[in-house]
Amino acid sequence: MQPEQRKKLTVLMINMFIAVGSFGIIIPILPAYLASIGEGGTAAGLMIAIFAGAQLIMSPVAGKWADEHGRRKMIIYGLAGLTLSMFVFYFSNSVTVLYLSRAIGGIGAALLIPAIFAYVADITTMDQRAKGNSFVSAAMSLGIVIGPGIGGFLADYDLKLPLLVSAIVSLAAVLFSVVILKESEYHADTAMAPAPEEGSMLKKLGTSFHKPYFVPLVITLVMSFGLMAYESVLGLFIDHQFGATPKDIALMVTSTGIISVVAQIFIVDGITRRFGEARVLNAFLFVAAIGFLLSLFASSYVAFFAITLVIFLATAILRPVLNTMISKLAGNEQGFAMGMNNAYMSIGNVLGPTLAGLLYDVDILFPFMLGLIVLAVTLAGSLIWQRRQARLITKIEQD
Repeated sequence: MQPEQRKKLTVLMINMFIAVGSFGIIIPILPAYLASIGEGGTAAGLMIAIFAGAQLIMSPVAGKWADEHGRRKMIIYGLAGLTLSMFVFYFSNSVTVLYLSRAIGGIGAALLIPAIFAYVADITTMDQRAKGNSFVSAAMSLGIVIGPGIGGFLADYDLKLPLLVSAIVSLAAVLFSVVILKESEYHADTAMAPAPEEGSMLKKLGTSFHKPYFVPLVITLVMSFGLMAYESVLGLFIDHQFGATPKDIALMVTSTGIISVVAQIFIVDGITRRFGEARVLNAFLFVAAIGFLLSLFASSYVAFFAITLVIFLATAILRPVLNTMISKLAGNEQGFAMGMNNAYMSIGNVLGPTLAGLLYDVDILFPFMLGLIVLAVTLAGSLIWQRRQARLITKIEQD
């Protein structure tokens, strides 16, 4: 990449890191904070569901706006929404207002994330795109790792301090982007296009069924579903099965985050260049499915730890690979495609924890069985889709 490309990519990575980290920073304090205002598990669940739901509803519109009004504006507006969300959260002790703050945060994330990935598509060539997406995904993974750690550290001084620090850092990111970030220059394959047909979120989801990148969108949903389902019962499971302490759980979460960052920075670009996105997609869908299968038979904390690392490694590689596939198939609809990518990911983020929690109460192994079945079906669907794509390309070349 050229120096100017690297500079822009660095700014995007910083913004993604701050956005994800600012949300993750509140995770360690949420149970104690909700208890301090007389709320419990139901409120904690709604905090996650409202954020993901707002992100889901707003994502298709946000993607269209990124195409119509430019990536830079949506990135700045998204960061501003996250900043406002954290300030509202900090200054309120009303659970209703806290729900409102989470909705604002979800809207901010919906504006920000597809615009960042569309910006990456604008400043990279086809050959560079996997590398650019993997770097931004690594920043996302790093935010997931560092955010909760910082939140736990700051909470030792004051329970609400992580909220204030998060709001101030997000505000700094807004100002930083206003001054530093310039609008992207569109390549021929990512130039502005007329916006896809107007309509509700459901209508836009229906429109996505007919897009060439529909199958990768579905795989994105499944990956998010499986990962969030796994994460939502992870602590409960290892506590029940192996008597894990909070320190053991923290070690596992941190380690999986680190391996995700390493994979996205140092592995994704090389293997996609060598084998192509399709082969990498199939291989790591298979690896993730095997991980879910092995988790059913783990007999110790150490064994389950190793299996969890494998699952997170697979999903860490799948995320930028899927982003790249969608981007390449989207042509001049980068904003809409990335908005739908975010929408499908949000659907998985809502459904995964919900179903996993329900199944866990029936049998603690059922969430892992569900993940295994869904991933196996998805792998089969991916193989069928790729064969059809190959036959279509061959037919076009022959004609």
